[in-house]
Amino acid sequence: MRRAACLALVFALGAACAQAEGVTSARYGDPTGRYDHGILGDAVEYGTLELTTDAGRRLRIVLPESRVFEDTAPRVVDLDGDGQGEVIVVETDIRRGARLAIYGVGGLIAATPNIGRTHRWLAPIGAADLDGDGALEIAYVDRPHLARLIRVWRFSGGTLELVGELPGYTNHRIGEDTIAGGIRNCGTGPEMIVADAGWRDIYAITMKKAGVFAATRIGAHEGRGSFAGALGC
Repeated sequence: MRRAACLALVFALGAACAQAEGVTSARYGDPTGRYDHGILGDAVEYGTLELTTDAGRRLRIVLPESRVFEDTAPRVVDLDGDGQGEVIVVETDIRRGARLAIYGVGGLIAATPNIGRTHRWLAPIGAADLDGDGALEIAYVDRPHLARLIRVWRFSGGTLELVGELPGYTNHRIGEDTIAGGIRNCGTGPEMIVADAGWRDIYAITMKKAGVFAATRIGAHEGRGSFAGALGC
């Protein structure tokens, strides 16, 4: 369930929170240099998340000075199957590092714990029902330049539960302004497309049930074209 509170929401059209609304598009706004990580190739992050709803309203979620959106772009996904979109973002606390967060028209819905220290980041892979249980999972690479750890969280009942971890894979290199790979479905179910920790090969990772993974080598890593080919089946 969405939170009823409208904390940190600024309503561009001046209306009360509407729980029946969903998000149709989202973007980051208010570029800021208040966080000096620069993991995506520059020193600019974002202070606000700007939402457009299916009712035509425009909303702004404004972070405090201690946090930024440290991300390439927000991702609009219907996570709970109600036909209304939620937004997946990477949100970083300047002291405690990144976390994956989910926002809706009522504000923050759920979030993972922060990694725990400054200059520590995560790179989303995507969202899908990875194990076929009817609930969506959200996957990311925790510290893609250090830990290189896939973490999978199940979203159900408005909360996130950690259901699996797999070390040895990555999807980002320091200074790149995009995140590689993603999730594909070539007819046999969703697969996470990532590189091995040494950027030698591209792999398709499946999760048949919580914590049980299978990795299939697709081919050698030869640049971003290798990911495009893998995602295209």
